[in-house]
Amino acid sequence: MEIIVEGPFLGKALACEPILRALPEWFGIEEATQQYIRDIDQLPTLLARLDGEVVGFLTIKQHTECAGEIHVMGVRQDVQRRGIGRALLVKAEEHLTKRGVEYLQVKTLSPARPNEHYRRTREFYAAMGFRPLEEFPLLWGEANPCLQMVKKLGKLAGA
Repeated sequence: MEIIVEGPFLGKALACEPILRALPEWFGIEEATQQYIRDIDQLPTLLARLDGEVVGFLTIKQHTECAGEIHVMGVRQDVQRRGIGRALLVKAEEHLTKRGVEYLQVKTLSPARPNEHYRRTREFYAAMGFRPLEEFPLLWGEANPCLQMVKKLGKLAGA
């Protein structure tokens, strides 16, 4: 099984929407899903393929010259825990580092609202070097407290 990560590309909502829709435990709010679909078309998006089929994606938002964000990321459930998320994140970090980005953030559901799926999400990001920075209890509404996690990106060899 070879994971191929391509991009980043613009205009990839069509490739990513089926993955979003297949992950209702993470993307179950239709209004938010629709916004992600619009954003994916406008923002740089990496695609992960297995046997030519798109099985994951990661969309990047660069806020400043030194700070970026994983805006949205999804990996089909049937292929999770096989290195696809890691491959997407490594490629995103390489892309951002080449652009001079020093810090990468991601927002996810806070542990203040227990959820098994998001517990695994936070564990993934922690294993990839992200650290909890701040909680925003009302950013996404009272029922969905937000945790911001950050990572300092390393320099590329020879940079």
